[in-house]
Amino acid sequence: MRITRTVAGRSRRTAVIATTGLTAAALLLTGCSDSGSETDEADADGNITLTVADFGQFGYKEAGLFEKYHELHPNITVKENVTADEQVYYPKFLQQLNTGSGLADVQGIEVGRAKELVDTKADAFVDLAKVIDTDQWVNWKALQATTDEGKVIGAGTDIGPMSICYRRDLFEQAGLPTDREEVAAKYAGGWEDYLKLGEAYKAKAPKGTFFMDSASAMYNGVVSSDSEQYYSKDGKAIYKESSGVQAGWKLASEAVDKKLTQGLAQFSPPWQAALRKGSIATVACPAWMAAQISTYSGDEFKGKWDIARTPGETAANWGGSFLSVPAKGKHVKEAGELVKWLTAPEQQAAVFKAVGVFPSNKGAYELPDVKNAKLPYFNNAPIGEIYAEEAQIIPAAVLGPKDGVIKDTIGTQINNMEQRGTDPDKAWDDATEAIDKVIG
Repeated sequence: MRITRTVAGRSRRTAVIATTGLTAAALLLTGCSDSGSETDEADADGNITLTVADFGQFGYKEAGLFEKYHELHPNITVKENVTADEQVYYPKFLQQLNTGSGLADVQGIEVGRAKELVDTKADAFVDLAKVIDTDQWVNWKALQATTDEGKVIGAGTDIGPMSICYRRDLFEQAGLPTDREEVAAKYAGGWEDYLKLGEAYKAKAPKGTFFMDSASAMYNGVVSSDSEQYYSKDGKAIYKESSGVQAGWKLASEAVDKKLTQGLAQFSPPWQAALRKGSIATVACPAWMAAQISTYSGDEFKGKWDIARTPGETAANWGGSFLSVPAKGKHVKEAGELVKWLTAPEQQAAVFKAVGVFPSNKGAYELPDVKNAKLPYFNNAPIGEIYAEEAQIIPAAVLGPKDGVIKDTIGTQINNMEQRGTDPDKAWDDATEAIDKVIG
């Protein structure tokens, strides 16, 4: 089954991670979906029900955490209300915040929504800085849900540190190194070196194969590894001047011009078919991408894929969520304690083992289920080690209310360069015109 969390056109899928012989596999969830609702008051014996409203898959049910919490707190039963699509979940959540009615005790927040809620709805949430120790989280994650005054509206759940997934067999046929450390060394200088590796691949590439799936995916990796992205600290949209955007656009245009990309929109049917056919040599790979690759590449390519660190001295992040406690919930104190427990290292490690979403709590990185995690499908790549290192060198970047719109619009125009042969200057003009109409 596939897990999908969608926000502003961004889809997030997850993998099952195992330390002992299980392959990565997509968990194709259809979502079960009650909407969040207010809980009942405690009964005569002091028993209460806490509701958790979230979207896609947070992994708590799969890891058995709600049952475990009930064992630790016999008077508390936790009910999870899941909405499959975040784009359905979020408008309803905003309406509930505005009216103060229908809220669950605990509500999930997608990272793409965090900035808007921090700026406009912070008063609607409990300050979790009084409940959790934010120093336990990678610093950039904690900052995403923190106001300028230091109020924390969400405790970090998962993150999406990026790597490069690559086909060992195709690299070997093209005369390139196959060892993951040697591959990473080839592009240690940054994404420019990644394109140089692509040129070397293209020179001897097996017929019908391409170095990368999508220049827009690489663009996202470039921008996400820069501290300057779409907005400035004062809330101004700076995407036209941003060093990250400029670097990403230049490299994406170069990749298209040199025909290093197959020009496939990630997650589309043609992209899935290309993985099945085996025509893609590398993919810019957030932690959760492994499930997609293993699912669509299938048994034929098991062990032929591998994972190497991301290009350059900084890493990139794609995806992630938070748990929040609405201030008008009926069981605020108990909800805060549940959030603290669910986002503690041991529980984040359990979720990682169950569904593959990578922890944001640094304490989980030293626990065996994370530290020793390997993916047999990817030649036993030590993903726990790789992603823990990447997570801690991701730069703290300013989030903006329309990050998703800007990123997706630019991505569409990169796809137009790939698929329609649109001139880069025209593609950029088309992108900026469309963005400015939305953001003003």
